[in-house]
Amino acid sequence: MEKQTRFKRFDIHQRIQHGMMFTSFIVLALTGLPIKYHYTGWAQVVVNLFGGFDNMFFTHLTGAVVMLASSAYHLAYLLIMFLIGKRSWATMPHPKDIIDLVVSMKYFLGLSKDKPQFDRYSYKEKFDYWAVFWGMFIIGGSGLMMWFPEISAQYFPRWVISSARVAHSDEAMLAILAIFIWHFYNVHFSPSFFPGSWVWWHGQLTREEMKHEHPIELERIEKQQDDGQKAIDSKKLNV
Repeated sequence: MEKQTRFKRFDIHQRIQHGMMFTSFIVLALTGLPIKYHYTGWAQVVVNLFGGFDNMFFTHLTGAVVMLASSAYHLAYLLIMFLIGKRSWATMPHPKDIIDLVVSMKYFLGLSKDKPQFDRYSYKEKFDYWAVFWGMFIIGGSGLMMWFPEISAQYFPRWVISSARVAHSDEAMLAILAIFIWHFYNVHFSPSFFPGSWVWWHGQLTREEMKHEHPIELERIEKQQDDGQKAIDSKKLNV
């Protein structure tokens, strides 16, 4: 059986960052929801599974540290890539994203048979990416304010600190719904990937997956490979 050609999607650093982010997110969801819904019976069951509230809250704080570390790791990674000349603007919003969204809506509504042709990142993936930045700003910032109330009180009025508690809780709930409905469907449960994609683990896509999900990027990569091979062949002829 011929081995399938594979294309590198994520490097080891990106995969570690994603692993830190999603494991800490699961931990924070498991330990945060019982705090938000402390008045329910199931919340007490979860608290008991952790051996008490103090243990559960310590686990929550540990998850928060890992998530913040993941964010710091990612920002440092971006800075280093920029400094060594490997900068990429592929995750930045682009006018084509709006066009792709319109094409997608027409396709889903049965108004067109054409599907959008994506480059390295689709508008859905860009939304996922930038939503994390927004979420970390709200959830991380409000969480730190609650974790260190004495320091927060020196710089912020009481109403800001009180609002931080509401923002932390509600934004976290929004993030949970977005991850388990929007993100999980797009990367695991949609017909294209069901029962799940492992690209987050090994960082690779087959040519067939690239052709289906990122045809513009595939075309560019293969053109570069062809041009490179032609240059090598030309040098051999001139020797």
